Amino acid sequence: MTVPVVRLAALQQARDLYNNHHGWLQKWLYCKLGNTFDAADIAQDVFIRILTRRHPPQIEKPRAYLSSIARGLVVDHWRRRELEQTWLEILATLPEPEAPTPESRLIFLETLIEIDRVLDSLKPAVRTAFLLAQIDGLSCPQIASQLNVSRATVERYIAKALRQCYALHFEV
Repeated sequence: MTVPVVRLAALQQARDLYNNHHGWLQKWLYCKLGNTFDAADIAQDVFIRILTRRHPPQIEKPRAYLSSIARGLVVDHWRRRELEQTWLEILATLPEPEAPTPESRLIFLETLIEIDRVLDSLKPAVRTAFLLAQIDGLSCPQIASQLNVSRATVERYIAKALRQCYALHFEV
């Protein structure tokens, strides 16, 4: 089986980026994270993202390109850490018989991370409407009044958010 020319170019570009900038990227990430292991993991994730792209981008400034991808991954890393810390704090308050098993803890934490990812992918107004309905229990007219939009708009927002959550349900 032959590798298409475009894919071959993408692989060569990724190899060149890795050979020329991996060390720099890992040091840059270490300065941001203060942890060698996390820096190494995220540096590898950057190159995995590059390798899984369908079309190689035109890169004029390789370090700017790599650091842009890495910044997003660092934000994801810190968000996961924050969610994990919050979950551990909640678990610490539960009486021993009510504490979930380690397997349940991991599943719940992974689910929280996915929910956070889905909510973060929504436009701010859609996310706000969804959270007002789901967490605060507000009705569509109440949300419409609070967001200063029509009831139909709120219903569209909530439907869009629910579709995203439904899609998450079937990814897992």
